[in-house]
Amino acid sequence: MRRREFVKFAGGAALGWTVAAARAQPADPMPVIGLLSPANLPDWGMKAVRRGLEDAGFAEGRNLTILVRSADGQFNRLPALAADLVKSEVKVILATGSPVPARTAKAATTKIPIVFAYGGDPITDGLVESLNQPGGNVTGATFIGSARLAKRMEILREIVPQATNIALLVNPNGTLAERQIRDGTAAAQTLGQHLHVLKTSTLDEIDAAFATMNELKVGAFIVSTDPFFGFVARGRLVMQAQSYKIPGIYNNREESGLGGLVSYGPRLPDTWRQAGQYVGRILKGEKPSDLPVVQPTKFDLVINLKTARELGLTIPATMLGLADEVVE
Repeated sequence: MRRREFVKFAGGAALGWTVAAARAQPADPMPVIGLLSPANLPDWGMKAVRRGLEDAGFAEGRNLTILVRSADGQFNRLPALAADLVKSEVKVILATGSPVPARTAKAATTKIPIVFAYGGDPITDGLVESLNQPGGNVTGATFIGSARLAKRMEILREIVPQATNIALLVNPNGTLAERQIRDGTAAAQTLGQHLHVLKTSTLDEIDAAFATMNELKVGAFIVSTDPFFGFVARGRLVMQAQSYKIPGIYNNREESGLGGLVSYGPRLPDTWRQAGQYVGRILKGEKPSDLPVVQPTKFDLVINLKTARELGLTIPATMLGLADEVVE
């Protein structure tokens, strides 16, 4: 074989081997993240998470897989679900709905980054060392809904000033209950109101609570911050409030859209989207300890005028002027 032909042959063979070797190399595996929650996220919640991931360049099914693990309202299932995600070697765990999923995930792993999204105080709940410097493998976004209880009570008094006998609905199984009972009791004293604390953790107990409110001649009620009320009992709360004709204030604008009188709280989709963005940034290499906890900057006041008319209430013009949305 002539030298020129040999060189040509050798070069071609080397190229063939290189191409073959490249084809034999496995492609980079698609990253997998875990979603851990006490109950299934509503559609708007999942959409917000996906938007946040897309902001960071990740789309489920294209370059990302999401393993969803929901406890279906049974908090005692969370440890096993968290262990399953750790065993699956997910790259990040997104823990939502309350501090319990995040705490459970934190107990299950010190290596896998954890991003939370819920409505409490992550320092008090033992998730981070500080908001600006979380430390460890945990960070996230909080809509600090529990801290706005006194404000909701003030709004309700403006709308229903004659209601001095009021009720606070709390979930005794939730981690935010004690703080909100304490805050609600203090706010009621300041506002000159008598507060009845009604503990409910099931739909049947919601029904019983409204029957009790009717017996006690409660003039208005406040729904505390808890995933049970926000995800599971939302429809039942509004239905019973309409049935007994008792005005109430809720945490999320969705309740006002369903027929609840008034709601005041942060824009939850923003929190879920911010959490999704953090997951994407961590997948790109950032450390959770370097990402400050995100807090809400915008709170929406939504008033349902149709419900107000049905209850025989006249909403003050000043309150309507402050509203971010009025449902006719």
